[in-house]
Amino acid sequence: MNRLLLLTLSWLCLSLSAQTPTAQKSQMRDSVALQGVTVSGKSKAQRLREGALTANAIDIASVTASVSSLSRLVDRTAGIRVREEGGMGSDFDLSINGLSGNSVRYFVDGVPLDVKGQGVTLANLPVSLVDRIEIYKGVVPTYLGSDALGGAVNIVTRRKHTNFIDASYSIGSYHTHQVDLNAQLLLPGGFTLRPTLGLNYSKNDYMMHGVEVWNEGERRYEETSRRRFHDGYRSLLAQVEAGWTAVAWADALLLSVARTATYKEIQTGQVQSRVVGAAERHGNAWSLSATYSKLSMLRGLVDVSAAFSHTWDHTVTTDTAYRQYDWNGDYIVSSRNELTGRARMLRHYKRPLTVVRADLNCHLGEHHTLNLNYSLNRTGNNRFDDVDATFEPANDVLAKHILSLAYSLSACRDRLSATLFAKDYINHLHIEQKDIASVTGSREVMGSSTKSHQGYGLGARFSVLPQLAVKASYERSVRLPLARELLGNGTTVYANVALKPEQSNNVNLGLFGTFTRGDHLLDYELGGFLRHVENYIQPQVSEKEGTMQYVNQPAVRIKGVEGELRYRWRSRLSAVANLSWQDARDRHRFKSDGKPSVTYNNHVPNRPWLFASAQARYKMDGGWLPRGASLDIGADYQWVHWFFLTWEGYGSLDTKARIPTKHVVGASATYSWHHQRYSVSLLCDNLLDATLYDNYKLQKPGRQLALKFRLLLASGQ
Repeated sequence: MNRLLLLTLSWLCLSLSAQTPTAQKSQMRDSVALQGVTVSGKSKAQRLREGALTANAIDIASVTASVSSLSRLVDRTAGIRVREEGGMGSDFDLSINGLSGNSVRYFVDGVPLDVKGQGVTLANLPVSLVDRIEIYKGVVPTYLGSDALGGAVNIVTRRKHTNFIDASYSIGSYHTHQVDLNAQLLLPGGFTLRPTLGLNYSKNDYMMHGVEVWNEGERRYEETSRRRFHDGYRSLLAQVEAGWTAVAWADALLLSVARTATYKEIQTGQVQSRVVGAAERHGNAWSLSATYSKLSMLRGLVDVSAAFSHTWDHTVTTDTAYRQYDWNGDYIVSSRNELTGRARMLRHYKRPLTVVRADLNCHLGEHHTLNLNYSLNRTGNNRFDDVDATFEPANDVLAKHILSLAYSLSACRDRLSATLFAKDYINHLHIEQKDIASVTGSREVMGSSTKSHQGYGLGARFSVLPQLAVKASYERSVRLPLARELLGNGTTVYANVALKPEQSNNVNLGLFGTFTRGDHLLDYELGGFLRHVENYIQPQVSEKEGTMQYVNQPAVRIKGVEGELRYRWRSRLSAVANLSWQDARDRHRFKSDGKPSVTYNNHVPNRPWLFASAQARYKMDGGWLPRGASLDIGADYQWVHWFFLTWEGYGSLDTKARIPTKHVVGASATYSWHHQRYSVSLLCDNLLDATLYDNYKLQKPGRQLALKFRLLLASGQ
């Protein structure tokens, strides 16, 4: 793999530098000839926002030099919250319009992100790989072939028809290092080669405030500050795509092989009062995939795309030290392991994943389209333990088939667009595990079972004026439980194989428009939503054990409003501000025994309900700067209102655990020269060094500084 990457990069560098003087003069003449010509049009991100479904798009390509992770950018979008459980490599939870966690699905170019391996997330995917991120709220388009309930995130990779190398290295606080590499080589005959490499490393040794340690002199516990230990993380993503693009018989036919590896020292359980000092998790995955797409077949009547992938994913959790640690890093010998309080374990989870996707678009005239989509997602769960003789091996299977049909139209000179769709969800389970049956519910679903669920929906958008357009959408959606929810992770998340699928009625309403005056442009969006979810899947934390399990909440209603303003002046100044209010409540009045539920009409715990963010960027070029140089300065602010960690109805409100209000300020400065070929960025997150808490009241890092250098070599640059 390494030898192939080096050979590819050497070849690409030669192709980029092999332009003849004649070719360079021709490019100069073309550049002069085009001076003074202004071409205006809507970007892909703008067209997505103006579609029939409630969606947003984030342009990544324009800010690649100043971005450290994709999750940080997504977290600043209206209605979206990314909540991490610690520093780099920690688990995180993304919420869209109040529905979060596994209710949200992730894709790369329409293919589930899971095919890269369990260790690949928004937080460690190479930034240089991405062109834009599409975020669908509530209603998800049929071409994604998804059973998402809360929405979907589709990562669109760079597909420009040019040779390039995009490489960056950043170094930051808490011994953090990141390396990104993305390249493309185009050869005669349409043959294309695309290598990608992403490396991440961090010790995550930030200061923890307000943790309890034993004061021997006072003979009591006291709150103090201690530096985190045993929280190191490293990850690798290496991928090579090869095939043909932009040829007569295919827009793209690509084969790819990818290798991912992650290593994570485990610092805490689901609560930070349980300190872990020796347990760790290793993950390794190999994947092979093939994709094919061809637009405008049969005289422009048919678009076809298909994808197949298989991933060998193997995770090992090691917890063999009978120890109990404290925040001083000291320990006493114990009779139980650190994570679950049971016997020593060296636990293996092999979860092979097979994904098949086929999509067919039929253009029935100029204004009518029919879309047919099929997707298969099959996950195995071969689990065993090398040291725990009481652990019973099992090989479970979770498979789902989703068939979607959609009809779309545009009318009134594209002022009206609408889509109508139906989906069939088929869920197949084969359960063999039977340990801790009273906790996991395995007695109820042992063996094989297959069930089918139906969903449907519609969406429409009508443009009254350029300054005013309205949109509305509805979906009866179904979400099938994921492997992590059903089968656990072997350590801190218990299995619950009796989980039922979530079902929801999702309604979205919105207004949007654009005002322009000279060089000034103002976009606005205002939206409201309503979700009524049955069998809502909610994580339930045991503070005593430090473990978690997903359970069904019979009925939850979520409603909210959100708004966003975007301002741009020329290509120099841009600013964005948004505000979101989300009200998620338990609507199950009685318990199964007929008694009133104490949590009826309570806010769903561990969920932010009011938050806002703002960003501003100013770009300078010319003037006192050298020719071909630019300086980009940015700042951002995020505010999240406090919220309860557990149900309001349990215990006294005065003493109930809360996740405190959060104020976060960030800043960045990027200097580029030689027409963007070189750039250096200084980034600062949590500029004021505030003590921040997030998911499950787990503490996040303090002030983080990062210095990033980027090299971009492209044909014609």
